[in-house]
Amino acid sequence: MRYLPHTSQEIEEMLAVAGVNRLADLFATVPESCRRHSPMDLPAPLSEWALNERMDALAARTAVAPEAKVFLGAGSYDHFIPAAVDALAGRSEFLTAYTPYQPEISQGTLQAIYEYQTLACRLMGTEVATASHYDGATALAEALLMAIRKTERRRVAVSRLVHPHYRQVAATYLRPAGYEIVELPYRPDGTTDLSAVGREGDLAAVALQSPNFFGCIEDLAAGAAAARGAGAMLVTGFTEALAYGLLKNPASQGADIVAGEGQSLGLPRSFGGPGLGMLGTRQAHVRSLPGRLVGKTVDQEGRQGFVLTLATREQHIRRERATSNICTNNSHCALRAVMYMAAMGKTGFRELAALNHDKAAYLKQALAGAGHRIPFARPTFNEFVVDFGAGFEAIHRRLQDAGIVAGLPLAPDYPDLEGCYLLCATETAKRQDLDLLVKEVSQ
Repeated sequence: MRYLPHTSQEIEEMLAVAGVNRLADLFATVPESCRRHSPMDLPAPLSEWALNERMDALAARTAVAPEAKVFLGAGSYDHFIPAAVDALAGRSEFLTAYTPYQPEISQGTLQAIYEYQTLACRLMGTEVATASHYDGATALAEALLMAIRKTERRRVAVSRLVHPHYRQVAATYLRPAGYEIVELPYRPDGTTDLSAVGREGDLAAVALQSPNFFGCIEDLAAGAAAARGAGAMLVTGFTEALAYGLLKNPASQGADIVAGEGQSLGLPRSFGGPGLGMLGTRQAHVRSLPGRLVGKTVDQEGRQGFVLTLATREQHIRRERATSNICTNNSHCALRAVMYMAAMGKTGFRELAALNHDKAAYLKQALAGAGHRIPFARPTFNEFVVDFGAGFEAIHRRLQDAGIVAGLPLAPDYPDLEGCYLLCATETAKRQDLDLLVKEVSQ
């Protein structure tokens, strides 16, 4: 009771109003077999300074940049964030604002979302973009459901090179509803084998990721052609939004729906979250979009104003007919993203993307020069696969103990790639750190 502000008298008064005699009676509906009958086995309480020391000791067990040298991407990337983003996003009028359920009086919030949608469209090449979603995985799942609604078909084909976690989330969304997911294999060059699309038939969507989970750049135009041939929509996913500072955007390559993760756009990694789900499509499909869409208009006096144009999920009106069960958008994450993109500008964004590409290319070339096999010959962005061979697990653990995380082992998700690791290098990686990694893994 030490953490509750209520006195014993106040508790008795509340129990009387609730019509029970003791606190335990409030849980009478919980079966006896499900209740705990002994105190939890917790350590003794600590003073504030002792607790801080304990937390510091626990935190020290985790390898965190920049103290540790972390060459790990796989959907979450380490980037420098301009100081202006933290300074502006931390202002109280932004930080404490919540989703505008009375949107017309939240002009500042709506304008910020509108600006985000504008820059998100420019990045992805789409005509419209939603206010934002929880993360890249849920955005992809929503994109697949959207394609199912548009085509009225019940099967989707998803590349095996889509992030494994994204595929798991998509399965969680689709399979309980009776939709079928077909897995597309990958070719020896590290890209998706599209020949299987024509054999499947009756597909609602073909989902590709570019750059894919191996870091390889997919041929989205070929994917669009394959999807069209099967009467399906092409859904393009991404985990590294910065890649489109160099690559042609997905919509220009024929993607019908673009969905991905915007964490690289001004969001710290934060041990896995929060993320920023980005989702865009063509104007013709706008009524099938989940989430929210903010528009710009003028009032009766000709003054510019922002309005919540579409909220197609509308669980409070449409209920079971809603296009999605998403009930909010990651508005503050979207705010940080638009601040980041505005701060970088078109030229800065492209230069930063080129720097990321070059850092990873330098590391890949150095590892190949040291005798390590690069299994996939396709162009890559930010990350790539290296075959360190059997027995590298011990070296990987030794390096991690020394503060160097030498990539992600691929065998748990791709058993045919035993001994292969996914390595990543962004603009935050120093050349001496890249050289140190090559040296350590080559001993």
